[in-house]
Amino acid sequence: MIPTSSTSVLASLWDEVRFQERPPLPLVRHTQVVAWLRRLQESAPDLFQVEEVGRSVEGRAIHHVQVGHGPRHVLLWSQMHGDEPTATTALFEVFEYLRRYRQDPRVDGLLSALTLHAVPMLNPDGAERFQRVNAQGIDINRDALMLQTPEGRTLKALRDRLQPSLGFNLHNQDWRTAVGRSGKPASISLLAPAFDEARSDNPGRLLAKKVCAVIRDAVEQLAPGQVGRYNDAFEIRAFGDNMGRWGTPAVLIETGPWPEEDSDGALLRLNFVALVSALEALASGGAEQASLERYDSIPLNDSKGLLRLIVKGVHVFGEAGDAFLADIGVAASPAIRMTNGTPRAVFLGAIAELGDLRVFGAIETVEGQGLTAVPLPARDVKEGDVVPLPPRSACEVAVGQIAKLMLLRPGEAAGAWRVERIIRFDR
Repeated sequence: MIPTSSTSVLASLWDEVRFQERPPLPLVRHTQVVAWLRRLQESAPDLFQVEEVGRSVEGRAIHHVQVGHGPRHVLLWSQMHGDEPTATTALFEVFEYLRRYRQDPRVDGLLSALTLHAVPMLNPDGAERFQRVNAQGIDINRDALMLQTPEGRTLKALRDRLQPSLGFNLHNQDWRTAVGRSGKPASISLLAPAFDEARSDNPGRLLAKKVCAVIRDAVEQLAPGQVGRYNDAFEIRAFGDNMGRWGTPAVLIETGPWPEEDSDGALLRLNFVALVSALEALASGGAEQASLERYDSIPLNDSKGLLRLIVKGVHVFGEAGDAFLADIGVAASPAIRMTNGTPRAVFLGAIAELGDLRVFGAIETVEGQGLTAVPLPARDVKEGDVVPLPPRSACEVAVGQIAKLMLLRPGEAAGAWRVERIIRFDR
């Protein structure tokens, strides 16, 4: 039996192999991937094989990395959607683990049992723009049948050539996604996609479910209650669903929100632990012994159940009428903005919900008792300033507004208000 690693061991190993110098996840572009590929080939040319297997609409190379020499072939692909970059970096950290620990019995056993094939960035044109679709404007993950995109044709041709026994479809999901009705963020969501409308099971899909169970057991130790299950409705156009029809069952891993300000490292660690745990279980035979119940009992996602911030019980002015008590819910997601020609990673935030928000979870909750929320003025204001209440026309808070607010507390002097909290997200 090939030895396998515990979650704590893998988490510690990630601390050793993680990239100390890397761009923020939204800024992972094709040039960065090419540089990492070059480093792979230079550091271990006998371990990694890298080939160009296609070109994007705009002519950027799509690469296939091969490592291992085992009889079971596994295909992993990332950044099919250009604005879903987490697993791209995580794959290279897995490669670094395999390179650095290739003599360790766990890694040696993995490389002897499996041959891994990875496409680290399938949609480089979308990554350049930080957008979901490719340069044609097509969602590659809805092009499995028509194959109108060169990127989709590349993935299909690679699958047909390799005939892998299992695929890993690596994505990011909406930062509003919660685990069921728990109010907790779905930091990782899993799915063994259906291959027909009836959502039938066959040996391949059952294996994919068991691999998901392995991943659940590993990552829940790092993110308790933060593992959800993606909807398994059959999508006839999608690659993951069609992979199963073509003979390659898939495991979908969707990376979601993390309940801390610095989320990149935590989400990369989850991906690393998820992927290495799954691959070790496949290599050792442990995946076949995993519990189907552990897959079936994963709570379903609630796609709109989470907010980035909730201000509870604050006084709010609407378009008309007097101030009223309400909760303000802000939804936010990673994005790229240009500053003097230089891209920067930001969180875009807007008011998504207003009223009684007790059914929503939030990454951060602010108690607004005794406070009044108004839009942040154009002039410079900082917490602790004493300001007048803006004119009624400038006090309106509404769904859809950019989340730039100040929370005011009545001061001792008439008409004076103290700025207790400033909430500011990019637009």
